[in-house]
Amino acid sequence: MLPVLGMLNDSAVQNLSLGDSRGSPTAGLSRTALNVVAVCLGCIMVLGSLYNFLVLLIFVKFEAVRTPINMILLNISVSDLLVCIFGTPFSFAASVSGGWLIGQQGCKWYGFCNSLFGIVSLVSLSMLSYERYLAVLKYAKVDASNYKNAWICIVGSWVYSLSWTVPPLFGWSSYGLESSRTTCSVVWHSRSPNNVSYIVCLFLFCLVFPLLVMMFSYGRIVRIIQGMCRINLTAAQKREHHLLFMVMCMVTCYLFCWLPYGLVSLITTFGKPGTVSPTISIIPSILAKSSTVINPLIYIFMNKQFYRCFLSILKCESETHNSDFTFNSRHSRELHMKENGSIQHRINQSFPRKDTMSSAAKQQKFTLVVHHIDYR
Repeated sequence: MLPVLGMLNDSAVQNLSLGDSRGSPTAGLSRTALNVVAVCLGCIMVLGSLYNFLVLLIFVKFEAVRTPINMILLNISVSDLLVCIFGTPFSFAASVSGGWLIGQQGCKWYGFCNSLFGIVSLVSLSMLSYERYLAVLKYAKVDASNYKNAWICIVGSWVYSLSWTVPPLFGWSSYGLESSRTTCSVVWHSRSPNNVSYIVCLFLFCLVFPLLVMMFSYGRIVRIIQGMCRINLTAAQKREHHLLFMVMCMVTCYLFCWLPYGLVSLITTFGKPGTVSPTISIIPSILAKSSTVINPLIYIFMNKQFYRCFLSILKCESETHNSDFTFNSRHSRELHMKENGSIQHRINQSFPRKDTMSSAAKQQKFTLVVHHIDYR
């Protein structure tokens, strides 16, 4: 997903003119480098489109995966797919031909769209982490049939992203061609107060702030899970650990894809001109685009529900697995109810509480965690 608005872009040296970019690889990347970039972008475009389309197909075909929290994952997959459709093909074509092909207005459109989709993904990941913080740590009651909060997160991610990607279209910074002459993004090389102020705000509110939300949310969740491990690990708690591991892998992979892109962009903006060559700068750009392939792989191979649905599609099955999900969900709840008494006893031994709290209130707080797990 080419985003974070160019939040972290590889515009290494200067915004080259669009008029003479095509057919002049020596001014940007060498012909060999352009061929390598074209192969990488081609693979990312094909695999990213295929994997994200598969995720959408699973959502359409299997009702069991259409839970509120999975709707946020769907939002990430949609933004990734849009990058593969409206972004990667143009940079791929530019790499093949040796220069940008669709002019200045096409460059602005490319930079805006890919920045928009990228910020949506990052903000969605931070919202996902905070939702888990509220549900797991605060024991917020979860209603599997209530999609209100999920839609608020989805709409909010797009509005927030638009609020940061539209200003360059109207004078607060701008979108332009990168030094590689194959992609467009925010003009990072300009040292004007207008441009620098935008880049600083973009870095703080579209990268640092979401990362702080993730670190806070997952840090607190890890602490509570460590406390639970001293008590007992039921089947439901193991499911919680697995899901938490999956989401943290998503965040880690996203940072792996985007942090190099961000560092190169900041060096381009505040470092000595010419420090980052076009050949070096294109590497983090490719890593950023590869996130469109990595995310759906995490959904399919680390999420048991998605993986079962994926196998069902391969076997041309549909309804049988929906009933299996229902049975597994009910079985997990019944298993927890049977073990609840003994586990509650261990909780009271490990964490003694005041007598003023009724046993019913204690049991309610504990079972809410399992309810949250169950609706996934």
